[in-house]
Amino acid sequence: MGTARRSPTMKTAVSKAPLAKRKIPMSSILTNTGSMVALQTLKSVNKGLAKVQDEVSTGLKVSTAKDNSSSWSIASTMSSDIGSFEALSDSLTSASALVGTARSAAEQISGILKEIQTKIVQAENPDADTAKIQNEVTGLTNTIISIAQSAQYNGVNLVESGAAAQDITVSIMRDSAGALTTGTLSVAAQDLEALGAALTVGTATVEDIDTLIDSANTAASAFGTAQVRIDAQNEFLSKQADSLKAGVSALVDADMEEASARLTALQTQQQLGIQSLSIANQAPQAVLSLFQ
Repeated sequence: MGTARRSPTMKTAVSKAPLAKRKIPMSSILTNTGSMVALQTLKSVNKGLAKVQDEVSTGLKVSTAKDNSSSWSIASTMSSDIGSFEALSDSLTSASALVGTARSAAEQISGILKEIQTKIVQAENPDADTAKIQNEVTGLTNTIISIAQSAQYNGVNLVESGAAAQDITVSIMRDSAGALTTGTLSVAAQDLEALGAALTVGTATVEDIDTLIDSANTAASAFGTAQVRIDAQNEFLSKQADSLKAGVSALVDADMEEASARLTALQTQQQLGIQSLSIANQAPQAVLSLFQ
């Protein structure tokens, strides 16, 4: 077989192919492009480094509206709600103590009325000392009046004569438009002081005392129900505030592990940026060597 020859046309095409042109960057003593690029890079690194250092020092990735306006606004509203919930929780704790005081008074008065009922039954015996029993009954009724008049909390009394109902704020709600509304619980007053009205042995019957006991028990039950609701609402508020705190944390708190890693990386980039800028600034000095 003969050796294949290149055609003249192919040889001519290869030999005449133009060489790729290379653009050699121009050196200038008036404009140091490399220095400008290095400087902008270093500024960017320094800006990021300042941001991370702020996160590390404050523990927040969003501390102002400038950092993230949406997250800051939501977190600010949630923080406001947390403050309201905590203030309401303190108020509910006080309200529970108020209602608890009234409940305790009603329970104690009920117990005293049962003692009086026993005295009335004793007075029905033919050989009973009614005068002595009357003194004992009078002492017990005076105790009822004393308890009713002194069963106050922070100046409010729910069981004395003339006492008024108390409206207690038990909830704070934010509607879809962002407006706050409140829910209240009205705790009715119970006149337990009247249960200590003068009772005459031989006139008052066991049935009469039984009716008074029912009134005291009804009052105690009403106060107990109100106190249970107040305490339950207070417990819910505490959990709701904790949930909001977790939400605020997710929005604005810095991830310290991530911040630490970024801080180390940016510090390294800063050192390299300084070195790059130093090298770029030496370029004009190299140009001067051409004229020596």
